[in-house]
Amino acid sequence: MSNPQLFQFAIIWHPTEKDKKENGTKSKLLIEPTTILADSPASANMSAAMQIPQEYKDQLDQIVIALRPF
Repeated sequence: MSNPQLFQFAIIWHPTEKDKKENGTKSKLLIEPTTILADSPASANMSAAMQIPQEYKDQLDQIVIALRPF
C-alpha cells in the first residue's frame, strides 16, 4: 500500500444557459479550496464528490470538481 498524497479540491456549480439568460444567475463556489490526503486522484475525487451539498445532488451535470495534486 502506498503512502497517501496531498490533494486540493474545490467544488463549483454552474447555472444552465436558460438560468443565465432569464435570471442572470452566476456560477457559485460551493466548497472553498480544501486540502485532503488520498491514495490516488480517483479516491481524492470520490472524497470531494461526497462533499457536494445535498441541495445540488440532483444537478450533477452542472457541478465541476476542480482537483489538483501537490
